[in-house]
Amino acid sequence: MKVRGDISDAEVSRSAVFFPAVGAFQGILASGGVYLSARCLGGEIAPAMALLILAVSNGGFHLDGLADTFDALAVKSTGNSAADINKRLSVMKDSSTGPIGVISIVFAILLKYLLLKGLLHSLPSRDFYAFLFMMPVYAKWSMVPPMYHGSSARKDGLGKVFIDNVGIAEVVICTGVTIILSFFAYGTFLRNSNGLHMVSLFLLLPGALYLFGFASARYCAGRFGGITGDVFGAIGEISEIFFLLGVSAWLLHST
Repeated sequence: MKVRGDISDAEVSRSAVFFPAVGAFQGILASGGVYLSARCLGGEIAPAMALLILAVSNGGFHLDGLADTFDALAVKSTGNSAADINKRLSVMKDSSTGPIGVISIVFAILLKYLLLKGLLHSLPSRDFYAFLFMMPVYAKWSMVPPMYHGSSARKDGLGKVFIDNVGIAEVVICTGVTIILSFFAYGTFLRNSNGLHMVSLFLLLPGALYLFGFASARYCAGRFGGITGDVFGAIGEISEIFFLLGVSAWLLHST
């Protein structure tokens, strides 16, 4: 989308408050893709269609960030902290993808496919679509707290723009948008006998993802000297996995 005129870094960073809304749009697209493919192609293909839609709607950037981050983490330490950090950042910026990066993408897609497939076959359709709708919402939200808590590993780039300008106001507003979208999904679960258990799950997941984002910011400070845009993509992808793992584990122990 083209925008006329100059846009300041502060204005760009304020777009973080709309991240959950972007996730909601992706959730709607993914749900529609699953609904149509399940009826036209079968239940085995439906979860793959959801993942394809999410990857395409992200422009592939999040998966690319996941691969670049794990390639950089695979760099062995030499004992020279500054040199190690520079080497990791150089590997992260390299346009080619190494074997560890490829493995991370394959593992992430495979794990999400299996988890989505399990939920699709074990949940009522209404519940499954509610979870699928919320998965990218929480994933997008999970990237905002690290912007506030972290520091930039680079002197330029889009990641630095968000890190330097996102404050507590953006975090609070973004969280508020996520809560509103969560209540939209709550309506589905409150119709079920197990509804309160599902609501409590939606209350626990944000806290867990917030801690994950905070821990990621601290960890990246030691490994990369801060956070990069690639790390934000990795956080989004891993948060989707954590979301699905949390839902699957919760359902397993609540039945």
